[in-house]
Amino acid sequence: MSSTPAEDGFYMPADWGPHERCWMAWPSRVGAWREAMDQACLATAALARAIAKYEPVNMLVPGDLIPIARLQLGSLITIWEAELDDSWSRDTAPNFLVNGEGGLAGAVFDFNAWGNKFRDYGSDARLGEWMLREMNLPCYHVPMTLEGGSIHVDGSGTLITTQSVAFNTDRNPTLDQRQIEERLAMFFGVRKVIWLPEGLVGDRADGQVNKVARFVAPGRIMCAVASDKSDPNAANLKDNIAQLSEERDALGRTLEVVEIPLPNPLQHEDGHLLTRSYLDFYLGTGAVYIPAFDDAMDETAAGLIGAAFPQREIVQLDMAEITQRGGAIHCMTQQQPKV
Repeated sequence: MSSTPAEDGFYMPADWGPHERCWMAWPSRVGAWREAMDQACLATAALARAIAKYEPVNMLVPGDLIPIARLQLGSLITIWEAELDDSWSRDTAPNFLVNGEGGLAGAVFDFNAWGNKFRDYGSDARLGEWMLREMNLPCYHVPMTLEGGSIHVDGSGTLITTQSVAFNTDRNPTLDQRQIEERLAMFFGVRKVIWLPEGLVGDRADGQVNKVARFVAPGRIMCAVASDKSDPNAANLKDNIAQLSEERDALGRTLEVVEIPLPNPLQHEDGHLLTRSYLDFYLGTGAVYIPAFDDAMDETAAGLIGAAFPQREIVQLDMAEITQRGGAIHCMTQQQPKV
């Protein structure tokens, strides 16, 4: 597309609106999952079946894995054969856009596997454009390197992101803040960008915003806080709360901040801190799907998040194995809005 979404009247809607379907991707990177591949497939299938109770789910699956995926997914899930490198559709599927007049399009970032964390990412880098072509939808190429999980919008002109991702030298070494904000404005229809310095300590994606701050209603934002004073995230998250309490959105509203505790800090076997966050939830059409980590904070966090969406069922699913790779439910899903 030679024009931008803003010029054509498109914008990114809030995720609490109605969905046409949910897109997911089957675990494919054997070298990353290793002995946990079976558990990853089981958790992915369980999430897909749970979401399919309320909205259609399309699962992207490499051709050679379709037989096993079909056995685990059942008949309610639509399988799309696709070339994949990894299973994080939030970061590789299109960021869907609407125009308020029944139009649907997608914006696709340059993708380089979270700052070249992996060498083989060509299939994932092409995935968003391929999906939009298969769906016969307009595709807008965003001229910068980023991922879907690194931005979040309120659908009313406000976008939140982190400096640690957008300014990362492995993503956009030649762009300054003004240039990045201009791109976000033109391709997502926003008028204000809120910058947080960092995401979670140890995040292999360099601190994506969807684990520390999520809009949940107009003028309302959920923020992660440390439940344990010894958590290395405690100071940074406290600073996030203080900053957001003083921010205003694109419409001039002071933000209401809802604090959601993190699970207790836990180290991976290789020594790095696991990036476990209850904000890594998927807000479905009829339910909110919240990760559980076999942690003492699971029930408390589910109650707080569920209270924000009283018309939706609370569905909590075990993501203990999935989070070993750094993500959970929001990272595994991408909503397609209903138009």
